[in-house]
Amino acid sequence: MFSSSKIKSVDFYRKIPRDLTEASLSGAGLSIIAALAIVFLFGMELNDYLTVSTTTSIVVDNSSDGDFLRIDFNISFPALSCEFASVDVSDVLGTNRLNVTKTIRKFSIDPHLRPTGAEFHSGPLPHYIKHGDEVDEETNEGSVALNSASFDKLSHQYQILVVNFYAPWCYWSTRLKASWEKAAKIIKQRYDPEVDGRILLAKVDCTEEVDLCRRNHIQGYPSIRIFRKGSDVRETHGHHEHESYYGDRDTDTLVKTMEDLVDSIPQEDKKIALEDKSNVTKRPAPLSGGCRIEGYVRVPGNLIISARSGSHSFDASKMNMSHVISHLSFGKTVSPQVLNDVKRLIPYLGRSHDKLNGRSFINHRDLDANVTIEHYLQVVKTEVVTTKSSHDHRIIEEYEYTAHSSLAQSVYIPVAKFHFELSPMQVLVTEDSKSFSHFLTNVCAIIGGVFTVAGILDSIFHNTIRLMKKVEIGKNY
Repeated sequence: MFSSSKIKSVDFYRKIPRDLTEASLSGAGLSIIAALAIVFLFGMELNDYLTVSTTTSIVVDNSSDGDFLRIDFNISFPALSCEFASVDVSDVLGTNRLNVTKTIRKFSIDPHLRPTGAEFHSGPLPHYIKHGDEVDEETNEGSVALNSASFDKLSHQYQILVVNFYAPWCYWSTRLKASWEKAAKIIKQRYDPEVDGRILLAKVDCTEEVDLCRRNHIQGYPSIRIFRKGSDVRETHGHHEHESYYGDRDTDTLVKTMEDLVDSIPQEDKKIALEDKSNVTKRPAPLSGGCRIEGYVRVPGNLIISARSGSHSFDASKMNMSHVISHLSFGKTVSPQVLNDVKRLIPYLGRSHDKLNGRSFINHRDLDANVTIEHYLQVVKTEVVTTKSSHDHRIIEEYEYTAHSSLAQSVYIPVAKFHFELSPMQVLVTEDSKSFSHFLTNVCAIIGGVFTVAGILDSIFHNTIRLMKKVEIGKNY
């Protein structure tokens, strides 16, 4: 067993009796300064410990995101009908996906971007529409040519008014013409408009009746519309709840379609035709001339929005692809809460992930026609690795981009095109963790260092004063 005297011999902090020590005014001043220095340095060290520091580096992006990068968007086209609006994706290798619908939603909007109804369901269009073989035959006029005045009058008069909106220069309108006139003649013979009064087939030349076609949101030719008395004819000349026909265009099919429409309205019942139970290839016509397209796609290259149809023609000089981008982002959506937490690390993060949001790209009617609006986007991936504890790490991916937009004339149908180029490099931001032991070591160093330096200064100051006193005493003798 060790005796207490032996244990005391290893005491590093041997005590000096108080009556052998002497307090001084200079020592008290240095003690106060030392205490204030310790508090100040401790506060600085604590602030440094609590402050999050990061390391930013540029590394090669080895992820596979570039193969199918997710793009979320919400874009409004005031002058593009949802009836023909198509979302296409393509890549540099020539791979194309046309008219993507699975992850896309469309809403009809007015010129002020206000929605005019529920979601517009376009439905699948037939890949092949059958046409008649009467193109070379002499055409006998069977349908009634309409203008604005006669259109309003006849739409009030007949329970069903079926109108062919066409353009003489259109290839598909030319192919439909003979079958349409022949079908109109047959229907007129079977259902005398003067006696029966349930159905009438008519036509409108959109090159002459421009306002009438615009009022009914006609953008592709030919467009066959089915107007129903009562449900369509409004005092404001709206005709906005009519239907579009997308079936075959040969004479037999057209006649069969019109008969199905008539069969849904009993001849003796003169009430308004508010409901149709006929089996006809049709769907609701767009409620207005604009369209808001929202959703997401996974693209390796380009996103293209345009008017597309395999059985309609478009007048490129009248197509206006002006649009307003409400939202455009890449990758998974980062919640605002997570983004705020990340901004605690990197204040500048998130400044360029929505660069096009809220911007308008307008091609006014008084400018040149056939204008395609293109956007060139350089996308850079930023990966943030945060540390909650020594074993808990969280990875947050954010895509930021720069954008350049231009308006260019084209000989083809105008489109809105987004070119995406994903950078091969990515920004890697890593949170630097600080250990508590390092903080504790620095605090001990501060306390010990300040006391040591203060002790040295006190000793120097005290010895200097004592030496000066001895010199002064020596001069007196």
